[in-house]
Amino acid sequence: MKINLVEKSEKISSEVEIIFVKDLENLTNDKEVLEILDFKAKDESCVLLAESKKIYVGFEDNSYECIAIATATAIKKLQTTNFKNAKIELNEVLEENFKALVEGAALGQYKFVDYKSEKDKKKIELDIIVDEKTKKLESILNESKIIAKAVNKARNMVNTAPADFYPEVMAKMAQEIAKDVEIKCEIHGESYLEKHKMMAMHSVGRASIHESKLIHLTYKPKNPKFKIVLVGKGLTYDSGGLSLKPADFMVTMKADKSGGCAVLSTMWAIAKLELPFEVHGIVGAVENMIGGNAYKPDDILTAKNGKTIEVRNTDAEGRLVLADCLCYAQDEIKDIDYIFDYATLTGACVVGVGEYTTGIMGNNEVLKRNAVASALKAGEYATSLDFNRFLKKTIKSEIADVCNVANTRYGGAITAGMFLDNFIYDENKNKWIHFDIAGPAYVEKAWGYNAHGASGAGVRTTIGFLKDLLED
Repeated sequence: MKINLVEKSEKISSEVEIIFVKDLENLTNDKEVLEILDFKAKDESCVLLAESKKIYVGFEDNSYECIAIATATAIKKLQTTNFKNAKIELNEVLEENFKALVEGAALGQYKFVDYKSEKDKKKIELDIIVDEKTKKLESILNESKIIAKAVNKARNMVNTAPADFYPEVMAKMAQEIAKDVEIKCEIHGESYLEKHKMMAMHSVGRASIHESKLIHLTYKPKNPKFKIVLVGKGLTYDSGGLSLKPADFMVTMKADKSGGCAVLSTMWAIAKLELPFEVHGIVGAVENMIGGNAYKPDDILTAKNGKTIEVRNTDAEGRLVLADCLCYAQDEIKDIDYIFDYATLTGACVVGVGEYTTGIMGNNEVLKRNAVASALKAGEYATSLDFNRFLKKTIKSEIADVCNVANTRYGGAITAGMFLDNFIYDENKNKWIHFDIAGPAYVEKAWGYNAHGASGAGVRTTIGFLKDLLED
């Protein structure tokens, strides 16, 4: 989609106009027709008046969410027509929510059609009409287009089938991203994992025909304000290993790479936006499969930091990959200010907070609150989940340092986060946040401005958090 900022004095050739409605009573045109069609000024309510070439879309309040959903709803309606050009006249409400307007349009038009034999090739152009272009509006437009493109990059990667997206492919994708934005990229294979005693990650991938890859992207501008590490779970497919998933639970497991895809896309956006931070993106790209060489329940694995892990369930594999990736990050990168990890880690998080919400965990209450605030401000749902000493006891092992699953079915998202805490060094305990994106990363139905499938969860939250750091 092409989005343009156009002054009223310029020639405009748009075929249809999109009109936002918060209160039907204030309409001067088409009110009677809309009432006959039972149009309501509500979120996701939309009517096309083909003869007058107008799309009316409802919204309930002046929030990011409502404006973004309204824009996406209108664009989706436009996609059902033969119109190729639309315009929106910017009023006071839309100008105050210009970021939501742009991102709602760019995210709402997204479709994943790579595997369709007949593809919809229609390109839509959106003109946003203003009295006068300002540097502020142009800046928001450019920034929001980059952010939305990064989200859509993550969506594409996550939606790609596992036969076409395995660890080697993920590594090549990282190299392409690095080349595009001129940042450093290092790729390490299984011999590196063995040499550096990263046997938790190595064990998860050893039964796959695809070699596991440790990916490390580095963006280093001049005079960075902070040093930030982003770590992503890149399980390109998760069968559950020898603790095999039921057949219907395996469907959608291509989405287990969502955390890693979010990190790769966020690194691209950070470089494109030229944010003044040194940022490292680390992804453990692994495929968890079955075979004669598969790791087993009852195995004792040793992570990079020397801690031993009792394996009681091979389907709790993402935390094993992250454990070594977190240790690698802290060993290789010194004087870190923030460490964030992203993972579709637990079904328990989905049970606890629903499909649309990220669970945020860590030891620093202020940092967690700030992350939740940044997520909500950026348009993503998030909530804080608290560690406690009693749940910590449930991952205690009698024969190793820690167990990879708890001895209780309750609080599984939190116990998984507390497992990861074992691999955060003391000096970094208050600098670390764990994002469990198992719910919003992949949903098998359209919601808001998200299409069926991947949502790119985590990208906007992270960019929002970094930008909020600039305002502190």
